[in-house]
Amino acid sequence: AEDRGGVKRAVTTAFLSSMVLGIILTLFGYFFNHQMMRWIRTPQNIMADGVLYLKIYIFGIIFLMLYNVCTGVFTALGDSKTPLYFLLGSSAGNIILDYIFVAKFQWGVSGVAWATFIAQGVSAVLALVTLLGRLQKFAGEEKQPWFDKKVFAQIMAIAIPSILQQSVLSVGNLFVQGIVNQFGSAVVAGYSGAIKLNTFAKIEQVLTQADVALGTTMATYCAQNIGAGKKERIPLGFRTGVKLSELTALPFVILYFIFSRQMMGLFLGAESVEAISAGMAFLKIVSPWYFMIVIKLMTDGIIRGSGAMVYFVVATVPDLILRIGFALVLTKSFGSTGIWMAWPFGWIVATTLTLIFYRKLGYKNDKSSDF
Repeated sequence: AEDRGGVKRAVTTAFLSSMVLGIILTLFGYFFNHQMMRWIRTPQNIMADGVLYLKIYIFGIIFLMLYNVCTGVFTALGDSKTPLYFLLGSSAGNIILDYIFVAKFQWGVSGVAWATFIAQGVSAVLALVTLLGRLQKFAGEEKQPWFDKKVFAQIMAIAIPSILQQSVLSVGNLFVQGIVNQFGSAVVAGYSGAIKLNTFAKIEQVLTQADVALGTTMATYCAQNIGAGKKERIPLGFRTGVKLSELTALPFVILYFIFSRQMMGLFLGAESVEAISAGMAFLKIVSPWYFMIVIKLMTDGIIRGSGAMVYFVVATVPDLILRIGFALVLTKSFGSTGIWMAWPFGWIVATTLTLIFYRKLGYKNDKSSDF
């Protein structure tokens, strides 16, 4: 729309909103961290370390939110490289600080938490300074209000359903974690390592970084084409995204299914036999379904980019509900393995719903070109 002043107002409004929410979450997390650890039935032998880590990490929430907003704006402006560079720098810094604080200073769990906090903080501040400088050139010197009620309402129309959806996912994951915690610290350790590998393999996080990848790119692509009046290009983008994401999933399926023991060895020592076995079971059961879940991730991008947030929430919430329900039922017969077996049930239903909603959006194929 060439409303460059509006872009600046939208960005500053988003930043201020995120800062307020970040402060609220930080205060809640700090004062209730011990209670939250009890809510998920954390084993007593790792409770102290868990509380210590969370108490330090919680202060990094504001930095994390700032970085995510910066990433979203960079992507909307067509630049996915800059936030990637900051992420790479943050990851490298985190690894280096982990080594210094843990191996050299012997700070243990607190060292890991401080390393994450500092790396995230530096990355967020640098991203913010870079973005504000770019916006100055992009939107000019004309003064704009820092907070715009109308823009805030437009942002919330998209954000609130996403927040609700993410909240349901987070609460659902806490329920799953609570079920896992009942099986002792070895299973907790195995699940922790496996879920890190699983999270890394998610297609929306693979190609570049956590918030700028195929799923998010698909949402941006869809929204920009709707704005340009070229809706007929959306099915082409969807087909292209699915093919790329399936190709991206392939090496992870091979690594996690065939070499699950070696992959768990990245997080656990050879003496952690029970934990490694639990993690291996998770990877072998869940990883083949990556080929299906990537379709949901691409469809989610189209739905979000279209602003059809009700569809987005309805297609996502059943995943966690079914996962929790089946986990509770299957653990009675299969122990901790039943938790991992519950994953595909939720993914199947969620993927089916997103495909139904995608068809309801009624995008027509552009038959003049194909991937």
